[in-house]
Amino acid sequence: MSGPCAYDRPRRIRRGAALTLFLAGVLATGAVTGTWSDAAAGAEGCSAPRRAAKAHAPASAFADREAVERAAAEAAEDGKSGAEAAADVVSRSGDRWSTIYTPGQFEDFQEQLGGAYVGVGLWVRQTGGGRIEVSRVQPGSPAARAGIAPGDRLRAVDGRGTEHTPVTEVVSRLRGVAPDGSRASAASAAAAGTPVALALQRGARHWTATVHRTRLRCRNVVVDHPDGARGPTRVKVAAFAKGTGAAVRRAVRRASPDRGLLLDLRGNTGGLVTEATATASAFLDGGLVATYDVRGSQRALYAERGSDTRVPLVVLVDGGTMSAAELLAGALQDRGRAVVIGSPTFGKGSVQMPSTLPDGSVAELTVGHYRTPAGRSVDGAGITPDLVVGRGAEKRARTVLSGLGGGA
Repeated sequence: MSGPCAYDRPRRIRRGAALTLFLAGVLATGAVTGTWSDAAAGAEGCSAPRRAAKAHAPASAFADREAVERAAAEAAEDGKSGAEAAADVVSRSGDRWSTIYTPGQFEDFQEQLGGAYVGVGLWVRQTGGGRIEVSRVQPGSPAARAGIAPGDRLRAVDGRGTEHTPVTEVVSRLRGVAPDGSRASAASAAAAGTPVALALQRGARHWTATVHRTRLRCRNVVVDHPDGARGPTRVKVAAFAKGTGAAVRRAVRRASPDRGLLLDLRGNTGGLVTEATATASAFLDGGLVATYDVRGSQRALYAERGSDTRVPLVVLVDGGTMSAAELLAGALQDRGRAVVIGSPTFGKGSVQMPSTLPDGSVAELTVGHYRTPAGRSVDGAGITPDLVVGRGAEKRARTVLSGLGGGA
C-alpha cells in the first residue's frame, strides 16, 4: 500500500474517494488480538492499532490539518523533527485517534496492513506492577520454536529490562525498530535473521532464549468447524488487512447453507475499511454498508452484488470489536442479515486519512465519522448486540444459529 486506498464500488457517492479507516488500539507498531480487557497489549505485527483509549469515551476532537502541516514545516526549516512538532499539535488538540508517523514507522505500518512483518512472533501485554507478560505466541514462529508460552514473563530484551516500560517500546525492541521509528537497514537489528536475546520467567524458573527474527505472515482469517463436519462453519477474523475480504468470501462459498456460519469478530481491532466492505459483500447482495463524512462531505460505501444470502449467519462481538469491525457488524445488523451476539463493542467510529508532511512523515488525522445503514453513530456508543451475552456467548450463538436453520 503506497497511499490512501481508493474505492471502486459501482454505486459509490464520489469516484476515487480515498479512505482508510485504520484501526485504533494500543500501540504504534503492533496489534491487539485478544479482547479489549488486555488494556495494554500488543504484538509485533499483523495489524497496527495505535494507542490505548477508554471504551465508550466521547467522540474525539479533530486535529487541525493546517496547524499540523504548518508546525511540521516550521520545524523542518529549523532543522528539527517535523514529526515531533506535528505530534505535539495533535496531542494538544485532544484528538485521541490521530497519529503522526515517521517515514519508517508508516512504511512499517503499511507492511503490517499487508499481512507481513519481521519479528519473533510474540504478543505481549502489561500486567499489574508494570510487568510485561506474553499473551500469545504465533504458531511456527521463532518464539514458538524456543518454547515460549502465554503467561511467561518477559523480563528483558537484549539486556534491557522491560518492567514499567510502555508496551510500544517493548514491541519496538522485539522487532528491532529504532527509538525514532526509523526502519533498520539489512545489516541492523530489524533485518530477518538477526538475533534478539529474551530474558524470561515461568514461575520460579528464569532463563534466557536467543531467537532470530524472521519474516512472518499473519493469519487474519481462520476457518474451522469446532463441532465437526455436521456443525456450522466458524470464521474468525482478527483484523482487516489486505486480502481479508477475499478470504472470507472463499469461506462463505464453501460453507453449507444448511449448517450456517459463525462470524467471530471478537477482539477484532479493525483495519482497512475497503476490506471490511469486501467482507460485507460476502454476505449482502449489494446495498448500503455505511455512510461517512470527510470534512463535511458525505459519502457512502456499498456492497457488491451477486452474493448468496441464504447461509444463516450469527456475528460474535465483544468490547474488543473496534472500528472497521464495528462498521461490518453494524451493517449486517441493520440490514437484517445477521443476529449479533456478545457484549457491546468498543465504540470507535471515527475516520482517519493519511497525508504526507513536508519532512516526509505522515499525519493520519481524523476527518469525520461513519454511520450504520440505519443512521446510527458508532463513535462513543458502539454496537449493542441483539442478544447481550457475556460468558458462553459462542455456545448461545450456536443455539441461535440452529434456530435459524444452521448447525447440527
